[in-house]
Amino acid sequence: MPLARAPAILVRVATLDGKPASADDLLVLALTNFGHFTSMRVSEDGSVRGPTLHMDRLTRDCKIVWDADLDTARVRSYIRQVLENHQAPCIVRVTIFDPAVDVGHPVQAHDPRILVSARKADALPPPPMRVKSTVYERIFPEVKHTGLFGAVYTRGLAQRTNFDDVLFIGRGGLVSEGCTWNAGFIDQESKVVWPQAPALPGVTMALLQQSVEHRVATVTLDQAKRMAAAFATNALMGVCPLAAIDDTEYPLEHPVLRQLQESYLQIPGKAL
Repeated sequence: MPLARAPAILVRVATLDGKPASADDLLVLALTNFGHFTSMRVSEDGSVRGPTLHMDRLTRDCKIVWDADLDTARVRSYIRQVLENHQAPCIVRVTIFDPAVDVGHPVQAHDPRILVSARKADALPPPPMRVKSTVYERIFPEVKHTGLFGAVYTRGLAQRTNFDDVLFIGRGGLVSEGCTWNAGFIDQESKVVWPQAPALPGVTMALLQQSVEHRVATVTLDQAKRMAAAFATNALMGVCPLAAIDDTEYPLEHPVLRQLQESYLQIPGKAL
C-alpha cells in the first residue's frame, strides 16, 4: 500500500537580531500580535524596489508604535544575512516587536527588536482578482502593524462567497484600500486615479506615482464601479488587475494596465 503524500511545508528562514529565532523568542509576538512590519520582494539579483521607502516606513512606524529610533543599517545587515540562506526571488518581511511587551502595560515596552523572515515569492504577474466591497476600516491605517485579524477575517468572508479578496469602504462611503494592498483605478479618460481616504501609504504605490501620471481623488463605491479599469498593488504582487468589484466586471487588457505593469517592472532594484 503506497504511503500518503505529506502536505507541502512552507520553509521559512527567520532571525531575531541576527540570530536564529526560536519558538520562545516569538511567543510574545504570537500571543499579543503587537508590532509593525514591512514586506519586500527581493529579485533574483538580490535587489529590492524602493528599499529606502521600506526603511523609512519602519523608522516612522517604530517612532509611532514604540517611541523609539530604529537603526536601519542593522536592519539591512540582518536582511542580507537571511538572504545568504534563502534563494531569491523571495519575500522578506521585517517585523519590529518587543519581546518584553505586556498587554497590561504596553508603555513599558521601549526596546524593540528586529525579526527578519523570508519565504518563496509567487510568480509575476499574479492572476486577476475578483473582490468584494466591505464596509471596514483598519485601526491606525497609516501604520503597517501586525493587527491583521479584522482585515484577514473580512478576506475570509469574501472568499466564502467565491471572491478572491476584499475592498474596504471606509468613512463617508469612500473606497480606501484592499486587505493588504492599495487600490487604484483608471478613469474613462485613461488617467490613473488613486483613492483619497485613510489607508496605508504603500511603497509600490509611491514608486508608481513617481513614474506614471496620476491624480489622487475621493472615490465612492459607485464611482469606482464606473471606472474603465481597476487594479491592486503592493510590493509582493506588483500590479494586479481587478477582474471585478462585486458584480461589476472590468476589462483586463486596458492599455494603461499594461503600462502600469511595464512601469513597475522597469523600476530599477537597488541593493540592500
